[in-house]
Amino acid sequence: MIKEVEIVCPPGQQEDEAILTGLASAAAKIPQQKINGIRVLKRSIDARGRKVLYRMQVRLFVDEPVQTEIYNPQYKNVKDAKRVIIVGAGPAGIFAALQCIGQGLKPVILERGKDVKQRRRDLANINKQGLVNPESNYCFGEGGAGTYSDGKLYTRSTKRGDVNSVLKTFVAHGATEDILVDARPHIGTNKLPQIITAMRESILQAGGEVLFDTKVTALLVEFGKIKGVQLSNDEKLFADAVILATGHSAHDVFRMLHSQDILIEAKPFALGVRIEHPQEIIDRAQYHCEYRGPDLPPSYYSLVEQVEDRGVFSFCMCPGGIIAPCATAQDEIVVNGWSPSKRNNPFANSGTVVQINMEDVKGDLNDPFRMLNFQQQVEHLAFKAGGGNLVAPAQRMVDFVEGRVSAGLPGNSYLPGCKSVDLKEVLPHWIHNRLRKALPAFGHKMKGYYTNEAILVGVESRTSSPIKIPRDRETFQHPQVAGLFPCGEGAGYAGGIISAAIDGVNCADGAARYFN
Repeated sequence: MIKEVEIVCPPGQQEDEAILTGLASAAAKIPQQKINGIRVLKRSIDARGRKVLYRMQVRLFVDEPVQTEIYNPQYKNVKDAKRVIIVGAGPAGIFAALQCIGQGLKPVILERGKDVKQRRRDLANINKQGLVNPESNYCFGEGGAGTYSDGKLYTRSTKRGDVNSVLKTFVAHGATEDILVDARPHIGTNKLPQIITAMRESILQAGGEVLFDTKVTALLVEFGKIKGVQLSNDEKLFADAVILATGHSAHDVFRMLHSQDILIEAKPFALGVRIEHPQEIIDRAQYHCEYRGPDLPPSYYSLVEQVEDRGVFSFCMCPGGIIAPCATAQDEIVVNGWSPSKRNNPFANSGTVVQINMEDVKGDLNDPFRMLNFQQQVEHLAFKAGGGNLVAPAQRMVDFVEGRVSAGLPGNSYLPGCKSVDLKEVLPHWIHNRLRKALPAFGHKMKGYYTNEAILVGVESRTSSPIKIPRDRETFQHPQVAGLFPCGEGAGYAGGIISAAIDGVNCADGAARYFN
């Protein structure tokens, strides 16, 4: 017999199988000697009361052997199958490739950047020298922006596809089984490169292709149907299906589509700053104690406030994390955050942004680049305010709200360095004012949040794509070009690793239906 129950235990007992079995025995009212083993299905931290607890959903194996799961997908060989070109090797592109193999199609991934190992040199140049390689950076290269931006696997996109299948694919390629269990699964930037490399090997062993330093400059379209792509070296590659999974920062791809009269549309996004606190402040607030201790992970938070009919919210929160420079050009400042697997850095950071609607930005309502141009204007202002070399404009939190330049900045994790400025010089007034009103309100919701020990670093601007590439809801194809599948964050259909992966799977399935 198999039975599932919920159990609760204090920190320190969450990994003790004997204790958990005893708790499960009591909860199920089954003698412990009849239980041959248990498996934790879901695990979360409940910090709502004065005492922090672990809550777990567990499966009991009663009077029968414990069933172990094997995560070893068998990929068929597709070397001689019909080709699908996939532009971009981020999570959408990689999972599209794996799903193409499952559908009996040969994926050919074209990635403008370098493989994960080679990317590290370019990231070192960004952090140490403030030099941006426009083709290889935190956004471009194998694994996309997700590889070096934390590896958070939490998503609300549960209705778009099989989240558990995506997580199991990560486990099959080297992630720990904890990601199948934890309520907020996380791999860590230090572990993701090896996992991405293993996924590439699966694609290659199955007969797929992965080409790096390969930039698409045009789509080949005849009579309303995709026929392939043209590369920067003028080489042409042919296929009857192209999955366009280029990420939210591939601005040249949007301009390429527009120049070919392929429809794109402006879309809303959000913009603000990245806020960093000492991790101990967040731990005290969330765990209601002076010292977190070794049996609890660094705590996270999620905050939202409506200010003047616009949402102001935290997102992509990185406990024990680092603020990273994510510019894709030399004359802009873009910040993001990531955490290693142990989340053992002394700071906690989170994007804190204001929702931007179409009517908030001046310009031609029919201009598909209206929101993108606005995004770039703010990023250039941030670069100018920082003074160059990717130095970011920054301000202490209370100083920001009270309108004074900080006399000095607290220690922080942003390696290229920060410059004390009035962020009013960088942020549009309607974004600046909403943030000023939201931060004290966040302080009322979370004790200790509103403090001058926190630093605001500008700008957090790549929250999602400011452009949408339209597609049919059923076929996933562009309405003007048969066989073209806009995919993932860059097309406006995802907002993180898991949702991008799911969208890649859906587009690969769409390509299979198109061929059939």
